[in-house]
Amino acid sequence: MAAENAAGHGGPTAGEYIVHHLTHWRNKELVGPFDLTVINIDSTIFTILLGVIGCFLLWKAARKATSGVPGRFQAAVEILVEMVDAQAKGIVHNAESRKLVAPLALTVFVWIFLLNAMDLLPVDLLPVLWAWAYGAAGHDAHHAYMRSVPTADLSITMGLSLGVLITCLVYNVKIKGVGGWIHELFTAPFGNHWALYPFNFLMQVIEFVAKTVSHGMRLFGNMYAGELIFLLIALMGGAWSLSATGIGLAIGHIIAGSAWAIFHILIITLQAFVFMMLTLVYIGQAHDHH
Repeated sequence: MAAENAAGHGGPTAGEYIVHHLTHWRNKELVGPFDLTVINIDSTIFTILLGVIGCFLLWKAARKATSGVPGRFQAAVEILVEMVDAQAKGIVHNAESRKLVAPLALTVFVWIFLLNAMDLLPVDLLPVLWAWAYGAAGHDAHHAYMRSVPTADLSITMGLSLGVLITCLVYNVKIKGVGGWIHELFTAPFGNHWALYPFNFLMQVIEFVAKTVSHGMRLFGNMYAGELIFLLIALMGGAWSLSATGIGLAIGHIIAGSAWAIFHILIITLQAFVFMMLTLVYIGQAHDHH
């Protein structure tokens, strides 16, 4: 699409190209900035699909595990499992809790890594395929929207962080009991005095909200920025022409795209690791008594 515009064939402008690629396939249009009735269908489909793929890969590795010399796939999964288990042991000291927390952390890491890895696909690949299918079904292909990076969708990352919050609340009640946790809500961090109860409770609520929001926003911000950079690099390639400037843009597109894709492999892995580590830290804090 960007190439059409650069060549003067009546395609979208650079701004329209970016806006189109940053628009979700939704069940309805947004009404205001916060509308819980709107579902981003593309993000939901890719999130569920990649979650199933991640679980299948881990199941396959466990099913084919042998005590002999492992293959490359089994060795990679074993290294990953050992890494996650070591981190879980260092943060969550309750052995009984780790029976659930360690597999949960492993699932979170694999799932988010796969969601992030969608950013490595060519930015026009899935949108163009979807536009073709949408047009073939008799609809207007210009209004076929498709975003393929679920973690660049704030509703997905906040949903994941909300799931971590719920898990933390469950462990607070499980480890401390209902009475013990309520007592902690009103007595920490400033102390057990009736005059301090409102301030303690307010600080506890702020802490839970801040951790949840920052958990989801951190992942979203990094992946959204990465997606936007890929779109800008794509515009460089779309502006090529048989001129010194055009050829320079085409070469720059290839170099910048390759360099950013290689660097982005580190980013998507690091963001998955950070989200997993924060999940372990927050659940570990739920086991601490104040």
